[in-house]
Amino acid sequence: MDRAMNAVRPLVVLIDDASSSRSFFQRIAASMDVEPVAFPSAAAAMPLLGERKPALIFLDIIMPEKDGLTFLQELRAMTLHHDTAVVIVTSKDYAQDRATAKSLGVTDYLIKPLTTQTLREAIAKVTASAPVTP
Repeated sequence: MDRAMNAVRPLVVLIDDASSSRSFFQRIAASMDVEPVAFPSAAAAMPLLGERKPALIFLDIIMPEKDGLTFLQELRAMTLHHDTAVVIVTSKDYAQDRATAKSLGVTDYLIKPLTTQTLREAIAKVTASAPVTP
């Protein structure tokens, strides 16, 4: 039954090399009616993103190997993800990055550190998921 429930819950993905960000995301998103999955890099996320279209992707900019904006450009070139909702979540607040993100069709651009309320609101805005009551 859990498997059936997961199939109808919106998939929400975080790609962030910071383990603290991934833990925070998992804890908050798990309290909502979504299927949260976190990855430490774009490369780690690609097997899932090659097969599934999340309702929402949270994407950090500053990551080793491949930065988030480069990855987002590659993601947009994929037919499956040309319109996937993406929220940039970063400590880097530069006008040039905001402009690039906007040109790549991001849903929002949030500055770290995020609050619980900000993360919940961003998820709810795209997925229409409310916090799960215990």
